[in-house]
Amino acid sequence: MSARTDGPVRVLLVDDDPLVRAGLGLILGGSESVLIAGEAENGFDAVTAVAGGGIDVVLMDIRMPVLDGIEATTRLLALPRAPKVIVLTTFDADDYVVRALAAGAHGFLLKDTPPADIVDAVTRVVGGEPILSPAITAQLIRQVTDAVPDARADAARRRVADLTERELEVAVAVGQGASNAEIAERLHMSLATVKAHIAHIFGKLEVSNRVQVAICVHDAGLL
Repeated sequence: MSARTDGPVRVLLVDDDPLVRAGLGLILGGSESVLIAGEAENGFDAVTAVAGGGIDVVLMDIRMPVLDGIEATTRLLALPRAPKVIVLTTFDADDYVVRALAAGAHGFLLKDTPPADIVDAVTRVVGGEPILSPAITAQLIRQVTDAVPDARADAARRRVADLTERELEVAVAVGQGASNAEIAERLHMSLATVKAHIAHIFGKLEVSNRVQVAICVHDAGLL
């Protein structure tokens, strides 16, 4: 995990288009809660920059030369102090996005997302909040799990069997695309308790993002 201290969220912008980086820089640079800590024009440079430390969130383009965003995401999340990774795309659920999320990315943003929503997404992802709408989550799950082999379904059922009854309720709610606040209201628990349950779920299911939780719950036949 990335080492967080008090202060603004430190963001690395990764895109091979300098105009996109400049636009994101202008959007995020106007927020007191965000600091642009660096830029990279390909995935290889992004991994090098993050390895040097001081990065909390990476805004990662998918299609880039030298090293694409999918492989870069895999390498980043294998680092000892891995940042949160948000993939950038011009499409709302193309195959590249599905593969990036499967690799462990913490969510995605469309490149035409309103400025205020980009700032909000960056700060939310650091706090462990989802940045995928229920509709997009469902669409991604359908793309990944159209046909679930028996062996994968059995494996998913074994994994969810390790969850407590309460954790299972939270996992199903995550699979339905609910935010932490919505889960807290639905299950009558505090936000802190929801976050604790989600941390336990991630550990027991051996996943790194909410989409992977949703896929596992879906594979187990609970959605």
